[in-house]
Amino acid sequence: MTPERTRKPAHSLDDDDYPAYTMGRAAEMLGTTPAFLRALGEARLITPLRSEGGHRRYSRYQLRIAARVRELVDQGTAIDAACRIVILEDQLAEAQRLNQQSRQLTTDQPPPAETP
Repeated sequence: MTPERTRKPAHSLDDDDYPAYTMGRAAEMLGTTPAFLRALGEARLITPLRSEGGHRRYSRYQLRIAARVRELVDQGTAIDAACRIVILEDQLAEAQRLNQQSRQLTTDQPPPAETP
């Protein structure tokens, strides 16, 4: 058996990156069309994995990103601009996370020893 087939089902259920949703199901969950999801792929915002038969499969993480773009598009933002906004929001969140980690490391460090 391949590693994918020996993977325990419970692990897949907890994995936000596991490509569990077909394009049709993903579009239905988002209340959009498959064309919308293809446009996100063309914009390189999300890259779905492909099944052995070549069908697109989406993860929960990718669906959250697509849902955010959908919100922006519904508010009147062009899809290209919405994709860019989501990318920038993601970059900002990552920078804030790294900044917080850096601050935490700094506060956890003992003060430098004083020299007489």
